[in-house]
Amino acid sequence: MKKRLIQFLMALILISTIPFISSNKVSAAASNEIATYANKFYGTPYKFGGSTPAAFDCSGYIRYVYNNFNINLPRTSADQFRVGTSVSKADLQPGDLVFFANTYKKGISHTGIYLGNDEFISAKSRGVLKANLKTNPYWAPRYAGAKRVANFTSVPEPDTVKSAQLMSGKFKDLPLEHLAHDAIIALNEKNVVNGYLDSTFKPESSITRGHAAAMLNRVLKLESTTRVTFKDVSSDYAFLDDIAALNEAGILQGYTTGEFGVNDKLTRTHLAVIVNRAFELQEIMKNKTLVASTYDDVSTSHWASGAIHALKTLDQTEVFKTSRFDQGKEATRADFSAAIYTAISIN
Repeated sequence: MKKRLIQFLMALILISTIPFISSNKVSAAASNEIATYANKFYGTPYKFGGSTPAAFDCSGYIRYVYNNFNINLPRTSADQFRVGTSVSKADLQPGDLVFFANTYKKGISHTGIYLGNDEFISAKSRGVLKANLKTNPYWAPRYAGAKRVANFTSVPEPDTVKSAQLMSGKFKDLPLEHLAHDAIIALNEKNVVNGYLDSTFKPESSITRGHAAAMLNRVLKLESTTRVTFKDVSSDYAFLDDIAALNEAGILQGYTTGEFGVNDKLTRTHLAVIVNRAFELQEIMKNKTLVASTYDDVSTSHWASGAIHALKTLDQTEVFKTSRFDQGKEATRADFSAAIYTAISIN
């Protein structure tokens, strides 16, 4: 018995002398591979909502690179800043995520991938380019920190809304598998659509004409030249200027009764027509020489047929790629986001 105890203790001593391979060393090797892979896309053009090598936006580029290594990151820069392990600037390794604040909005608003020698790469308005963390006059003062996620394993596919929230890190009622998920997150990052104070987005809630006018004009940025009044829109209504601008532009006009219908719910047909007027989807189709997709419940003689079929043909989200359009159904916040995202992406 005593002999066996001695053998056991000697084995423990032997095990304790075996060198321990730290996770940092494993991460460093993966990080170099990430940096090399990220560099392959240098010069790729920028496109709002872009998430493929054809064109990237900021966070779309980051996610694409890391997805290649089975690392699943949130969609926005702000949410990406919440994962991984914080790293000081002095300890940066190639492949670490570097973050910047107060670029086009307050707070964390841009992500890049560190390449080494104070250099990082990211998708900017002029495409995927490199810059220096210390000497670049624009990026250096906006540097906000870094995270190491090379050993951050991907999260399993969600089977509940709760687990999806942990992955997306944004809205607790917006699962990652929702067809409009990426559209909503991208538009939220650009402050086109917003969630609620309880961290929900309410994707299946209907949308009013007043709110639609405001969201649309956050993209179009139109201004009215004349003051217009509607019986149902007070002079202190938050979106009065947006309503006036879209009415004057002929995109979303008031009724012959003198009302705007500010609280009226938007139908899917009206959504298609309004988005078509704002972004000329039918003209884009002509320029792309695309054959319009059809719906079982929308005939070619329908007054909004062109706008409806253009939306389905150009859809970038799969939300509208169904057999039926349900033209009289109320448009949801998810429908609206998918339509606007599509219009911005293809322009």
